Amino acid sequence: MTDHAQFATYPSLKDRVVVLTGGSMGIGASMVEHFAVQGAQVVFLDIDDDAAAATAGRVAALGVVAHAPVYHHCDVSDIAGSLQPTAAAILAAFPRVDCLVNSAAAGMRRPTADVTPEWWARAVDVNLSHHFFLTQALLPGLRAAAPTASVVNMGSISWAVPATGLVPYTTMKAAVVGLTRTLAHELGPHGVRVNSIMPGSIATERELREVMTPEYERLVLGSQAIKRLLVPAEIARTALWLCSDDSSGMTNQSIRVDGGWT
Repeated sequence: MTDHAQFATYPSLKDRVVVLTGGSMGIGASMVEHFAVQGAQVVFLDIDDDAAAATAGRVAALGVVAHAPVYHHCDVSDIAGSLQPTAAAILAAFPRVDCLVNSAAAGMRRPTADVTPEWWARAVDVNLSHHFFLTQALLPGLRAAAPTASVVNMGSISWAVPATGLVPYTTMKAAVVGLTRTLAHELGPHGVRVNSIMPGSIATERELREVMTPEYERLVLGSQAIKRLLVPAEIARTALWLCSDDSSGMTNQSIRVDGGWT
């Protein structure tokens, strides 16, 4: 658990409504904690109810949270059946949405020769479509928060390294950059900033369990300028800054948090 006292406090985040996807585990769970500690009202979406309950309980146990996080079970890949109804429920409860963090994703590793049209379509749904459609659905709330509204799309350096064996994923993460740039210019006149974060290798529990072999760790540390593994809190703190008024002049940017890998 992060020692929040040694890091920055953003008064502008106090009482603001922050909606984020994929908040039950990993980077998303770290964001739930960090925004809640800043005094924000966090609303997070996921499909893992047990992990969501554990995250909410851990945050509540900190004892310094003004607003208990609100959880919605939501399959972000099901736009009409789950994502849009959930967005409507959020707006009914919180007509003003100050920040949206589109974080949900899945690596979906598979060799190129084995990628099917169905697998490709699934990768689009899980890693890209919800970024656009949740932003679209919550646009009334974001406009209500103008001129201090902020959208943060979670990308990846995977397409810039480049990575192999997960072509649909890297393609969607590259598309996040284009989506961010277009939305920044389209929504900027309405007082909504749009940026993205491109993490490198982040030592989440899943990354450590499923990906971080000794060989991969050597690759990571050999590629990074910073010779240690990065942790989810370092991405969460970047998101805090992008959603706070401290970054009020920042939009149309994709910030790489990768230890200097790229």
